Amino acid sequence: MTRVCFVGDEDVTLRYELLSRETSRDALSTYDLHRPFENSIAVDTVSLGAAISLCNDLQWYVVRFVDTVLVQDPSVSETEWLSRPLARALRNDEIASTETGEYLKVYGVEFPEDRRERERAEGPPAGVDPDLVDGLTGGDLVGTTTDQPDEETVHEPAGGASGPDGATDRPDEPADRGRLVEPLYVSRTDGEIPEYDLRDVSETVVVRLTEDEYAP
Repeated sequence: MTRVCFVGDEDVTLRYELLSRETSRDALSTYDLHRPFENSIAVDTVSLGAAISLCNDLQWYVVRFVDTVLVQDPSVSETEWLSRPLARALRNDEIASTETGEYLKVYGVEFPEDRRERERAEGPPAGVDPDLVDGLTGGDLVGTTTDQPDEETVHEPAGGASGPDGATDRPDEPADRGRLVEPLYVSRTDGEIPEYDLRDVSETVVVRLTEDEYAP
């Protein structure tokens, strides 16, 4: 099975954008939806070719609402992801799986508690009365609200119990999803990956790239 994961832009709710539109909803209707990261939708497809075909089917929406597309094929790596261009190159036999893994993009994974700790350390935003801040959980201030999409307009694909954003929870996925933050471009040297040092995070996600995507 090959997993493809769509990670939404910061200013959109990806689940709503994909499931409120007929074409994208139909394309996803045969899959169980998963949520490995915050504001993401992932599905398990039968092959690398099927994963690339799904990306192509959703291209209009990918351009408008998706920040990055990740593909994970266990025949290449059980733990590391592939960029979409690299997955396409593998599908087209333009590169062998054994030749991947040198060029990487490493994301930090920031969990809700990580954000709360960072915000407590940084203090309230400039110009905000500290007395109005209640722990700064996720950056929300007391008395503020976050606009949510109208759930009645969203029709869920079939298959499985849904989590808060309509995605099916897997046993190996935590309830609190981490957010992918600040990718670091690195190259693997002697089998070792340089340490992620852009911010304090408890986990990282490694994405293999094509040479053309690599931008140290």
